[in-house]
Amino acid sequence: MCGIAGEICYGDRRADTEAIRRMLPCLESRGPDGAGLWDGGRITFGHRRLKIIDLSEAGAQPMTDEQLRLTVVFNGCIYNYRQLRDELIGYGYTFFSTSDTEVILKAYHRWGADCVTRFLGMFAFAVAEHDTGTVTLARDRLGIKPMYLAESPGRLRFASTLPALLAAGGVDTGIDKVALHHYMTFHSVVPAPRTILAGVRKLPPATVRVIRADGTSSERVYWEARFERTLDETDWTAAVRAKLRQAVERRMVADVPVGVLLSGGLDSSLIVALLAERGQAGLTTFSIGFDSGGGESGDEFEYSDLVAKQFGTEHHQIRIGQDRFLPAVQRTVAAMSEPMVSHDCIAFNLLSEDVAKHVKVVQSGQGADEIFAGYSWYPPLADVPRDQAVAAYAGEFFDRPHHDLARQLNPEWLPDGDVSRDFVAASFARPGATTAVDAALRLDSQVMLVDDPVKRVDNMTMAFGLEARVPFLDHELVEIAAACPPELKLARDGKGVLKDAARGLVPDEVIDRPKGYFPVPGIRHLEGPVLDLVRDALHAPAARDRALFRPEYVDALLADPNTPRTTLGANQLWQLALLEMWLQQL
Repeated sequence: MCGIAGEICYGDRRADTEAIRRMLPCLESRGPDGAGLWDGGRITFGHRRLKIIDLSEAGAQPMTDEQLRLTVVFNGCIYNYRQLRDELIGYGYTFFSTSDTEVILKAYHRWGADCVTRFLGMFAFAVAEHDTGTVTLARDRLGIKPMYLAESPGRLRFASTLPALLAAGGVDTGIDKVALHHYMTFHSVVPAPRTILAGVRKLPPATVRVIRADGTSSERVYWEARFERTLDETDWTAAVRAKLRQAVERRMVADVPVGVLLSGGLDSSLIVALLAERGQAGLTTFSIGFDSGGGESGDEFEYSDLVAKQFGTEHHQIRIGQDRFLPAVQRTVAAMSEPMVSHDCIAFNLLSEDVAKHVKVVQSGQGADEIFAGYSWYPPLADVPRDQAVAAYAGEFFDRPHHDLARQLNPEWLPDGDVSRDFVAASFARPGATTAVDAALRLDSQVMLVDDPVKRVDNMTMAFGLEARVPFLDHELVEIAAACPPELKLARDGKGVLKDAARGLVPDEVIDRPKGYFPVPGIRHLEGPVLDLVRDALHAPAARDRALFRPEYVDALLADPNTPRTTLGANQLWQLALLEMWLQQL
């Protein structure tokens, strides 16, 4: 897990090495253990290192193999790197390190861009061929590791974070109107390749982009789960349990200790149970809780304590009072590569700050709800005819319909038509998803999952040099979940097949509890100093000059800050303020 950056120029133009140097300080938190830069003339790569595998200098990046004439920068972890290394040795390759980074170099030389299909893990990388000038960019199947792009005539820059690209300079920071529509509709999610800024794009998940020396390029998607009954499984529960057990075991690979973020919900508790079953000694777990507010409890320690006690973990219960909460709000916004409205961001930021004092790697339960149908908007789609699925999904999930948004945004910021609904319609129309539930799960796992919970965890953990691994997003487990009949996933109030797989491993009290969430009352119910921050952001000169929102809409929300909610119950005022706070700290 690291931070990567680079510039690729076309023709005879040399890369701006100083621009890459300006980017690296923005990536220091992602890689506090070292820095490196490679100047290849018209290609320059930069890297910030977090030492997880091969802690020696042999694993440093950018990594060059002079014999193969290749250089790579890589962020992530290849969990099957040892097996691939043995295979490559069988083909005659020799290794100068024990790192997974070097395995990528050799695998690329052996199999070309198709090497991505052999990797089990999370990754974003760039490989430069010295002799041809070709650069290959790649991102993992579920988009766990980020890659942001800024393209201008004659060059392309990439980085692990959006702010790093801005530090290099020359980026159009105007607002993308289509992305703004998505942000206000999809619960702050902006689907790839767009971002909220017109001059920044992101490489989509499961995508390889090959850029030739003359600037021409090609892009392909190399993986997609099929939400059809393509597997002949007689025991889905056993299949899910076996794949999850394998996924958790894969993510134990490290040369440093691995802990678990234990919320007390089913997903993280099941990870703890499987690690304990595997015999991991000295397992360390972490839970967080906040002061109550607005009539809501701020913690779920009852359940996390139960799990920690049953499995004998070294458990850390982190309690957050107002003295730490308020400073964390602005710090969390600054850690976002894109504006993310979820109040969970602050929880993960504070949790990561404390966890990083104990371990460098954690496993986390993100992704289970999106692949096993754990959210409230899936059951209403169960009996919806396939040709009515778009309207049903929009009614359940969209923050607001287009006609409401037209009364909330100033007219100049409205794109032509309901672009968010059009995006959903295009996704639902593609083959490979049998039912309305299948189509919703496919869209959510490819878009919402990537650009909300997964990005949230990556941004907040990496703000403190902490690597988060997500076993529920092992692509083989995702394939099993996609093929599983929707009725098995919807059973028992959601995630039925996963609950069945957990039975006998996790305490029944955790399996049968009502669905929980990461409670952060201070954001769900805005008052006091946090409300003052919100008001200041929306009244700031920059906000007035930008004029995204109609003044009457902003005034109405500020007059009644906690009543207007989105379809899914999020605070509408926080959604507006978060966007402005993020834009103002660029």
